[in-house]
Amino acid sequence: MSFLRRFDWVLFIVMLLIIGIGFVMINSAYQLPSADPDYDWRDNLLLRQILFAGIGLVLYLVMAIIDYRLLVEHALWVFAASLVILVITLIVANPTFGTSAWLDVGIFGVQPSELSKVFVIIVLARVLGESQRRLESLVPLLQSVVVLGIPAALVYLQSDLGMVLLLAITWIGMVFISGVRWRHLLALSGVAAGAVPVVWFRLEDYMRGRVTEFLNPGQDPLGSSYNINQALISIGSGGLWGKGYMQGSQSQLRFLRVRHTDFIFSVLCEEFGFVGALVLILLFLVMFMRLLRIAERAADGPGRLIAAGVTIVIFAQVFINMGVNASLLPVTGLPLPMVSYGGSSLITTMIALGLAQSVALRRPGEDNPLL
Repeated sequence: MSFLRRFDWVLFIVMLLIIGIGFVMINSAYQLPSADPDYDWRDNLLLRQILFAGIGLVLYLVMAIIDYRLLVEHALWVFAASLVILVITLIVANPTFGTSAWLDVGIFGVQPSELSKVFVIIVLARVLGESQRRLESLVPLLQSVVVLGIPAALVYLQSDLGMVLLLAITWIGMVFISGVRWRHLLALSGVAAGAVPVVWFRLEDYMRGRVTEFLNPGQDPLGSSYNINQALISIGSGGLWGKGYMQGSQSQLRFLRVRHTDFIFSVLCEEFGFVGALVLILLFLVMFMRLLRIAERAADGPGRLIAAGVTIVIFAQVFINMGVNASLLPVTGLPLPMVSYGGSSLITTMIALGLAQSVALRRPGEDNPLL
């Protein structure tokens, strides 16, 4: 009974609702006619996503049951495991979708770098979540830089700049929330600012190209800027109520590319309009409010940082994906959490939410429901 009383049912139900919206939109965005003689169930992305969601649900409950303090206590091993996985991926992965971050596992492709988000959150919670007195020293901040820097470098070598950006945003958010001293942050910021020109010229050509395309979207309307323009047409043509389910011209006539992954939000806007987009955004806002509530009532510093880290990483990914769809941000290749098609992203996000649920289940006070 204690488990049921402490379980955050609102967070759980909202997660399932968002995943359900993802099922609906994937079915619309990527249909494969069953009359096709070469049709195989494995080609049905909706069935695959449902399978991924089932796996993710099991792992969600497993993570909720496991005491997060056990993971924090063994953070060194968690960090080592993340590095081993990333190194193996870097060595054996075949280039897919412009990156070398995918491993072939049977009939599915797996992106191990997705798990680095969860690993980094756990290890940063250990490094930054101890006593405030320890944060008077520069050591925790430097340790956190190492925790971010090594996985980020390995992910960058896999040509996955979007994931590097997401890890960096998560690190920045957790460092601020932890209470690291401003004088240390200012010193580190000065070093980072000096490194910006070096990083810019070390980027791959296509990475710099995404930034220049964003600054000048009209430079190649039929080439590099084509899909952004199609996404804007999709969003604008949806109006208030949308064109109706599976009635969007940009998606159904295949003008919009990668519509089932990075640009699925544009499909939703075209078919369900401003109202449909608002419903999805409100569901995400409810999720973020629950996660922040869990962070506020966490039993200790590491628990607070874990819940905050999960909030930051999901919020950043939602914000960036929607910003890219609306041409407010450069293309990053990040999917919309729990809505876009993709097993690695979906399962990893559910694992992260299960980790936050573990923090909620171990908050102090027997009768202290999260209202």
